[in-house]
Amino acid sequence: MTNNYELYKVFYWAAKTGSLTQAAKALYITQPSVSHAIKQLEDSFGITLFYRNSKGVALTQEGNLLYSYIEQSHILISLAEEKMAALKNLDSGELRIGGSDSLFKHYMLPYLEDFNRKHSGIRLHLNHGTTPEVISFLKEGKIDLGVVRMPIVDPQLEVRESIQLQDCFVAGARYAELKETVLSLEMLLQHHLILFSRNSRARMAITELFQNYGYTLKPEIEVGSVDLLIEFAKRGLGISYVTREFVKKELEEGSLFEIKLDVQLPPSQVGIMIMRNMPLSITAARFIEYFEKFPLRIDSKKS
Repeated sequence: MTNNYELYKVFYWAAKTGSLTQAAKALYITQPSVSHAIKQLEDSFGITLFYRNSKGVALTQEGNLLYSYIEQSHILISLAEEKMAALKNLDSGELRIGGSDSLFKHYMLPYLEDFNRKHSGIRLHLNHGTTPEVISFLKEGKIDLGVVRMPIVDPQLEVRESIQLQDCFVAGARYAELKETVLSLEMLLQHHLILFSRNSRARMAITELFQNYGYTLKPEIEVGSVDLLIEFAKRGLGISYVTREFVKKELEEGSLFEIKLDVQLPPSQVGIMIMRNMPLSITAARFIEYFEKFPLRIDSKKS
């Protein structure tokens, strides 16, 4: 038996063309090389695969059986080569990204829209979750890259800094008396606060800030959606902690206003996260290249 696939390639072309000369031309080798390869294959099986006729060569019964398998293999290899070319040219493939609903909606959507328009053959798979969940998605191989809030300290991960965001507290008309007031953290805690879920990076950051000042943050309402944070604040259910860039429209139209504090809330950084020392798919690598070519932006018109 042989595992020399070059011999099978010679066999395929000799059987397909019915000519040792034509097989040699197709493979850019000499006719004696074709004859030698076929003899090697026949010797390895102990079976005659061809017999000569007036037109060249023809398959024996055993040769026909072998050809039926080799032909299928050749077709599959050709399809695989076509698939690899399509992937390289971004004519097909998939892009798997993890991130929060808010970052997809307000930040990534324009990039995904442009990328999809230019490469419509690429299937997009978006996995929604908090930063810890997105990290798990990446380590489990469920996504190619993650869009997350920093800092991320993990030796298995590589994070490329992207844009800076600023979180703030906002309220609706029900809290109009606070518009011109500068609140301390203690005064703020006297009001109903609405925060994102405990596993979110933004929630962790604001909880840590309050702890540094000696306060315990106890929200009246916890939600799992930035849209709900915005809507609840507009309806007067409390004061929400949100990303300023994500409520730009509401702040401009006056349905929300920013609560002024006597302390500075720290900004947060968004990053693109990938596995360290792990090769990216062609699609993921091209998307990151595309992503880094364009100015950073926030789609604040989305609400």
